[in-house]
Amino acid sequence: MTSRRNISNEQTSFNKVNGSPSVSASTEKSSVAPAVPAAVIYKLLGFTLAMVAGPIITYYLTLNTIFRGSSTWAGATAAIMANVVLVAYVIVAMKEDQSDRLAAEEKTRKGE
Repeated sequence: MTSRRNISNEQTSFNKVNGSPSVSASTEKSSVAPAVPAAVIYKLLGFTLAMVAGPIITYYLTLNTIFRGSSTWAGATAAIMANVVLVAYVIVAMKEDQSDRLAAEEKTRKGE
């Protein structure tokens, strides 16, 4: 096995290509904005909750009320509900991606 040498005066490959890091770079303020917008996180949490709770609630609601104790049909209905939630998430994600792309295209058109 190889080991890594820690020599303080040896330059890294990044420093060899880009030169030594400047002192002003370390004093600049860094961005503390989250990498993912809060709306996206809330949407993901909502769909996660729907994916967990939706099929379980559907199973127990349909088990004795609609299918009169037939767990096979109630399970199939729960599986269909899971697929409905999944398809809804994909549709929402595609629309969000499309709206981001349209906004970027509009920004480039205004910039010209």
